[in-house]
Amino acid sequence: AVHSLRRGAAEALEGIARGDVKTSKLVGRKVEELKLPKGVRIGAIVRGEGNKSEVLMPHHDTVIEADDHIIMFIPNKRLVREVEKLFQVSATFFG
Repeated sequence: AVHSLRRGAAEALEGIARGDVKTSKLVGRKVEELKLPKGVRIGAIVRGEGNKSEVLMPHHDTVIEADDHIIMFIPNKRLVREVEKLFQVSATFFG
């Protein structure tokens, strides 16, 4: 889900990390290892479901897990597609 901020000047995106270390650009990696476009920041990570969910403030050594909901702040609309690609899993995920 993408939401406009500051009258469309920036975006907030929520995506779900899917796959595993082999099929995902996010899962199993520390925040500092992610290849985020310039200016993109992770605002929060929601881990777990329902009453057992917790909101994590990401640190450089926070490891992304499968099914984490990641909220990212994107300073420029033109970067949305690039950020969305981070959430795509490789074709071998479905094999």
